[in-house]
Amino acid sequence: MTTTEQLSTAHAEVKAEITRTDTKTGLLLAFVGAVLAGTWTVARGLPLNLPAYLAGGTGIALLVAAAGLLLRSVRPNLHGRHGFPLWATLTPEEITTTLTGRDLAADVAGLSRLAMVKYTALRRAVDLTMAGGALLVLAALLAAGGAL
Repeated sequence: MTTTEQLSTAHAEVKAEITRTDTKTGLLLAFVGAVLAGTWTVARGLPLNLPAYLAGGTGIALLVAAAGLLLRSVRPNLHGRHGFPLWATLTPEEITTTLTGRDLAADVAGLSRLAMVKYTALRRAVDLTMAGGALLVLAALLAAGGAL
């Protein structure tokens, strides 16, 4: 396999990773939204004690923070130096020149950095979601214990 073929393979792999990250982010965002909606629906009808309020409130805050990270992760970077954001700033002749002298290695590096930022935000959002969910379960147990 030539270096050009290897770079093309790496380029395609990085673009696929970005797509997978965006898909995972969308699914997790829907999950977090459903958990928040469900929590609101259930908690409104329960008599909650102070420990349940504190645990539940902290859990909800973590889920909202996770949603914020997820939204940030899928927010388009329109000032990028790769792909369509770059092409949108160029004339047709400049696009041809850029693609002719294209440095595929620089594209792979730039897109890999973008993928790492997305994966880091996704990882943090998953951690926050798990912690928030655990606190919501604790709040439910505290509320059930207080109701007995």
